[in-house]
Amino acid sequence: MPLPVIAATLVVVIWGVYQAQSVVVLFLVSVFLAVLGRVPVLWMERHHIPSVVAVLAVMAAMIAILLSIGAVVGASLNGFAGELPTYQSRIHDILFSVKTMLKARGIAVTDKVLFDYFNPGLIMNFTATLFAALGSVLSNALLIAFTMMFILLEASGFPAKLRLIRNYPRATLEKVTRFAGDIKRYMVIKTLVNLLAATLITIWLIVLGVDFPFLWGFLTFLLHYIPGIGPLLAGIPVILLALIESGGGTAALTAAGYLVIGTIVGNIVEPKLMGRRFGMSPLVVFVSLILWGNLLGLIGALFCVPLTMTLKLACEESEQTRWIAVLLGPETSPLGVPIDTGKPA
Repeated sequence: MPLPVIAATLVVVIWGVYQAQSVVVLFLVSVFLAVLGRVPVLWMERHHIPSVVAVLAVMAAMIAILLSIGAVVGASLNGFAGELPTYQSRIHDILFSVKTMLKARGIAVTDKVLFDYFNPGLIMNFTATLFAALGSVLSNALLIAFTMMFILLEASGFPAKLRLIRNYPRATLEKVTRFAGDIKRYMVIKTLVNLLAATLITIWLIVLGVDFPFLWGFLTFLLHYIPGIGPLLAGIPVILLALIESGGGTAALTAAGYLVIGTIVGNIVEPKLMGRRFGMSPLVVFVSLILWGNLLGLIGALFCVPLTMTLKLACEESEQTRWIAVLLGPETSPLGVPIDTGKPA
């Protein structure tokens, strides 16, 4: 296919995704939950439990878990929103103290620079806005639940449908099956790793006495889907909150906890479980964050790596597009030998 035709098709697809943003976002959330729910469904089917019963049981369990998380996080979010004016007032006082200190040392700083460009209160406002945007997506929980249920019910029969299609090559069917298995493995491992990081962060914040630890643990779970940048974004508001509440010592300990946990989980546990095949270039992660974030908003930013990873794995299945997968992959040495190591996928 000529390059101009490919480029034009890509532009049309991107424009279509942008115009149908709300529908695409709901479908992505449903697919994400269905991929996670497919694992226990398969386990129950292997133990001779009917598919319908397995799907309904998994859905009931997932809804109960989501409602429990929503209740705890929602209560924390309400408390955080109520305390936000107090935090902003304390930040204002801290900035005035900084201005006075700088002035005493002969450094003049205008109010505009201090309060418009270096105002940490903007971070707290952004955090509140982020949770509000997430809440607006989850307000369609009933539609998401029904979509997830139908995906789970259809997933069992999809391979059989492919086999019934006339002249469908066996090799292609194997590629589709392998591709779906790779995506499921990536999403399940990534979710478990994020859950580990969020649990450790929550425990650490409880020990330090930082307000709303479950809220920040939930934020850590979400933003860890964005490797590298995500843990940093998750830690900034918490460190700032610890500084406002308890001073520099607690803020330093909070930052140290995020650094240690992020390093262990992101650089040791995750590569060990994932293997090199699921690695991505840091530049690709950053570009995908901008691209999917602009296309799909908050959910696009959170799912930027899984979406790009889906593209990467799909490109690996064809000789004509394998070079794209190489470009999307992690860094290699000048001799082509991978710098990082890990178990093969």
